[in-house]
Amino acid sequence: MTTTTTTPADPASSWPDDLSAFCFEVPHSAESLLFESAKGIRLSDAAGRSYLDALSGVFVTCFGYDCEPIVGAVTRQLRTLPFNPPLHGTNRAALELARALVDLAPPGITAAKLVNGGSEAVEAAMRLARLHHRARGNPGKVKILSYYHGYHGATFGSLSLTGRPDVTRFGPGLPGVVHVWPPDCLESFWDVPPEKSGALAASMIERTIEAEGPDSVAAIVMEPVIHLRGMAIAPADYLARVREVCDRHGVLLVFDEIVTGFGRTGAPFAAQTFGVTPDILCVGKGISGGYAPLAAVLMAGHIADALGESGGPVSFAPSHTYAANPLAAAAGLAAVTLFREGGYQERITELAAYTEPRLRALAEGHGATLRAVGLLYGVKLTGAAEGAERLGERVASACLRRGLIIRGQDDWVVLAPAFVTTTAEIDEILGILGEALEEVRGAGR
Repeated sequence: MTTTTTTPADPASSWPDDLSAFCFEVPHSAESLLFESAKGIRLSDAAGRSYLDALSGVFVTCFGYDCEPIVGAVTRQLRTLPFNPPLHGTNRAALELARALVDLAPPGITAAKLVNGGSEAVEAAMRLARLHHRARGNPGKVKILSYYHGYHGATFGSLSLTGRPDVTRFGPGLPGVVHVWPPDCLESFWDVPPEKSGALAASMIERTIEAEGPDSVAAIVMEPVIHLRGMAIAPADYLARVREVCDRHGVLLVFDEIVTGFGRTGAPFAAQTFGVTPDILCVGKGISGGYAPLAAVLMAGHIADALGESGGPVSFAPSHTYAANPLAAAAGLAAVTLFREGGYQERITELAAYTEPRLRALAEGHGATLRAVGLLYGVKLTGAAEGAERLGERVASACLRRGLIIRGQDDWVVLAPAFVTTTAEIDEILGILGEALEEVRGAGR
C-alpha cells in the first residue's frame, strides 16, 4: 500500500531566515530538506514531513538510523577514549577493526589502512601504488588510469580520476591521470553489443597501457559497478580480463568499492561477487553504517610488504589527524561485526530476491530497463526524447514530493535499500516509484 506524503503549504518556513553562514554540499533549493530525526529507514524534517529512504542515505545507512549495537559501541567508546594522540600510537578498536576487515576481504588481502572517507581512501591508494613501484625500483611508474564517466571522490586527486565533464570547472586535474572507456560507454555511445563490450574494453585498456608505456603506468582504478552510469554492472569475465592485462604489464588493479562494499552486491565485496581480487581495495560508506566518518584501504600482501616487514607491523604516512579515530573505529567494528554475525548476507539475498522481480516488472512497464546486483538497483529510463537529459532528476523529484528518497540524474535513477528494509516497505517504495514514473513518463512508455 502506498503512503503519499503531502508537502506543507510553505516548506521554506522550517528553515532559519539567514543561511549565509553555511556552505551547502549541493545548491539550496525548494527541495532542500532540514532533517531533524530518523528511525528505521524513515527520516523526518523540520516541517514535520516523513520520508522513506530507499537510498540508505547515500549507500551508507545499511542498518537503518537506529541500530542499537552500533549506537551502544560508539557510546561506550565515547565514555572511555574519545580520541588518542595519533603520533604516539593507536587504539584497540582500530586494531580489531583492521583485523576484521582483512578477515572479511578476499584471500590475499593482508592489511588495512583506516582513513576518514572514500575520497581519502582513493587518494591513499594512488600514493600507495606509486610507492609500491618505487620500492621495487620502478619510480617512473606513476600514471593512473581510470574511467571516463566514473566517480572517485571530491578531493583533488580523487576528483582528477573522476572522468566527467562537470569536474573541469576546477581547472586541470592531477598530472599523470589517463582515462579509458568502460564497457557500458562502448555499448551506449558506439552500439557495441553487450556480449562484446567487455572484451573490447579490456583490449582498449591494454592498448592504452602500451601507448602510454607500461614502464610509466602504476595502476588502474575502477568501480566494479559504475554508480554514475546508472549502476552499470561489469560484464561477465571483464574484470578477469582486466586482471590479466594488469598482470602482464606490472600494473596494479585498484577497486573503488566505496559504494559496492559491505554486502551491497550480495557478497562482502564486489571483488568476491565477480571473483576477481584486486591489489588494492578502497572501501567506505557502509563500513560504519553511517554512524561515523570512516573508510579504509585494504591491500594485498605484496603491497603491504613495501610498508614494513612481511607478517609484521606496517605503516603508511602521511596520514590525517582523525584517521583510525577511536569513535569511528568503534562504529566500524560494530558494523562489520554485525554484518558478519547478524545473518545479513542471508537477509540481503532474501530481500533482493523479493525486490528485483517486482522492480524489474515496474521498470519494464514504463519502458525502462533494470540493472541489479544484490541490493544495488539502477533503472535506465530509455526511450524518451523530450527532456531526456533530466529524466532521472525529474523522477527523483516526483518521488521526493511523495515522501521517497532515491537518486536520479541524466537518464537513470538508482535505489539501494537498507538491509533492514521490510518487504512491506519495499512494496511502499515501489508503489511511490510507480506513481512518480507515471507522472513523468506515463504508463507503458
